[in-house]
Amino acid sequence: MFRTVLTLSPFGLFLASVERLLSKGIQATPPSFIRGILKAASDPEIISFAGGLPNPISFPQEELLESMERIVKVYGSSVFQYSITAGLPELRQYIANRYNRRFGLHLTTDNILITTGSQQALDLIAKVLLDARDGVIVEKPTYLAAIQAFSLQQPVFYPVELSEDGLNTEQLEKALDHNVKFMYTIPDFQNPTGLTYSAQNRKRIYEILKDREIVLIEDDPYGELRFDGEHLPYIGAGRLPYSILLGTFSKTVTPGMRTGFIISENTELLKHISIAKEASDLHTNIFSQYLIWDYLTHHDLDAHIAKIKALYQKQAQAMMDAMDAYFPEGVQYTRPHGGMFLWVTLPEGISAMSLFPKALEKKVAFVPGDPFYIDMQNVNTMRLNYTNADCETIREGIRRLGEILKEI
Repeated sequence: MFRTVLTLSPFGLFLASVERLLSKGIQATPPSFIRGILKAASDPEIISFAGGLPNPISFPQEELLESMERIVKVYGSSVFQYSITAGLPELRQYIANRYNRRFGLHLTTDNILITTGSQQALDLIAKVLLDARDGVIVEKPTYLAAIQAFSLQQPVFYPVELSEDGLNTEQLEKALDHNVKFMYTIPDFQNPTGLTYSAQNRKRIYEILKDREIVLIEDDPYGELRFDGEHLPYIGAGRLPYSILLGTFSKTVTPGMRTGFIISENTELLKHISIAKEASDLHTNIFSQYLIWDYLTHHDLDAHIAKIKALYQKQAQAMMDAMDAYFPEGVQYTRPHGGMFLWVTLPEGISAMSLFPKALEKKVAFVPGDPFYIDMQNVNTMRLNYTNADCETIREGIRRLGEILKEI
């Protein structure tokens, strides 16, 4: 941890302590493990499966350029001016209409809050709901940036095991015996594992939560990216009184615009989250909101997503085929039906973290499992991303990784 800073002042050179000035929340918050890995893997010769990066060839650059020119001509100064905290009404209405049509919800613009990516949504929800030592139920493993966002509020985490079927419901019921404020889940193509909760598991979770005063967060950045099978219903959206659904255009249009959204039919809860957002940034970049909305109204989003899914299915299959060919027996991996990731489990006692330097030597990178768990180190798991490399590159990277695994 960075503890000191060397400062040059008119009175000379002196050593000043920083840690004593920091809040307990920031001291309890880990730095982004991914950012460090991406820096280490920035060598262009390295085949990186580390980042959660959409494939750049999926970005509709020409269409976005057309929208950019159009919104400046049509809306003029409005796209450069301050705006309302809740977000562009037209974009919120588009989101409400899409979710009503696709998922049978009953939303209006009052049920939508535009955020600066899903990451801001996680931060705002934690600020609104958590006091120090309040409980948060998370998956085991779970999205590492959610751990980071929640940690600022100094909660107590209650991890619940995740399997191919979904959450361990016996562990969930035990976790609910504690002072838990909310439960954070990624039911579709979970990050980091790529797993999806079954219909039966979702139903059981709903039955457990329906009579409890607890907020259920269903984070759904990948649900539109299902390339095999049928979409399963949400656990709580439109059904539980304290339900929050998170969505984003980062995986379907472009991540750089940082346009995400919170959906909740609980307008009282959403009002408080909006107040926290107003205190945080006043509003999300309004130019990006106009740009995304104009793109959506002039193009067929479903047709665009279909192209992304076809691309990702080929890449996922290329990675699984390469693992079948090059990984030794005893190494297991998930077989996702959508999303961007799969999860590798090594034999017991093997630390994926210890293999990372060896992987860099062979010019290949992955994310060791450690940062996806609460207070666990040297675990035998790793996350691989398959969306940001072509099939030939994926096969070569897996071949290199297989050489390392055969040596353990």
